[in-house]
Amino acid sequence: MVELVLVQGDITEQAVDAVVNAANSSLLGGGGVDGAIHRKGGPAILAACRDLRASHYGKGLPTGKAVATPAGNLPARWVIHTVGPVWSPQDDRSALLASCYRESLRVADELGARTVAFPAISTGIYGWPLDDGARVAIETVRAADTAVREVRFVLFSPDAYKAFTAAI
Repeated sequence: MVELVLVQGDITEQAVDAVVNAANSSLLGGGGVDGAIHRKGGPAILAACRDLRASHYGKGLPTGKAVATPAGNLPARWVIHTVGPVWSPQDDRSALLASCYRESLRVADELGARTVAFPAISTGIYGWPLDDGARVAIETVRAADTAVREVRFVLFSPDAYKAFTAAI
């Protein structure tokens, strides 16, 4: 059974096997967690993402899918990039959000990663309500069939930390 750990802090400082990046579909960097990972990880991550775009993901990484690159200058071995859904009050996209967590854990298993740090996927610029994002994250990770031993939710804001604490 996977151990769930909550940390309020910076995901780019986590010494884990794999850090999950809440990426955009281009895989070429952006704002929030994505921008921080690319800035701190350095050019090796961007180069690997460009290679992915040139080979398998010419149109970008689909929402809910995940793919790995080396972690560059981060204290992790790999970055697992996943594209979360944009929240919609009209459409229930929670299955896509859950897929981000499941697919990231599947990729972690393929890599042999045993410790994985996740951000609160889609709860920033993509507008997912924190309480619901935390619920989907916790429920999905708890139900996942994975060899990962520790999932660390690294939450940047006190509000995100509070929402994940309540969800656990």
